[in-house]
Amino acid sequence: QAQLVESGGGLVQAGGSLRLSCAASGRTRSTYVRAWFRQGPGKEREFVATINWVAGNTDYADSVKDRFTISKDNAKNTVDLQMDSLKPEDTAVYYCAASRRLRALQDMNVEENYDYWGQGTQVTVSS
Repeated sequence: QAQLVESGGGLVQAGGSLRLSCAASGRTRSTYVRAWFRQGPGKEREFVATINWVAGNTDYADSVKDRFTISKDNAKNTVDLQMDSLKPEDTAVYYCAASRRLRALQDMNVEENYDYWGQGTQVTVSS
């Protein structure tokens, strides 16, 4: 089993920035893709960004492209999400996820392809 723990959430004004971090432990060697999803109030959980743990290529939801950046640190076994130009509609609980599936990133924007999940961290953007 792999364990994922998110940190860095909080309250920020619209236009501001936050950086989320996801620390992984346990059996993470078998995971090839890490991702961030989010669930806003009254909404379904949705894909935000994903990164290939080996190659480093990334993919983003259209709603966050050019504002959010996903990155990894193999030595620390962490995945970060830098969020800039935040909007009130970015308010959500943000979840880190890891997958044992070695697939093209364009196929990794659905939560069913992920095997491990963190508990989530709240991000609130005020207008």
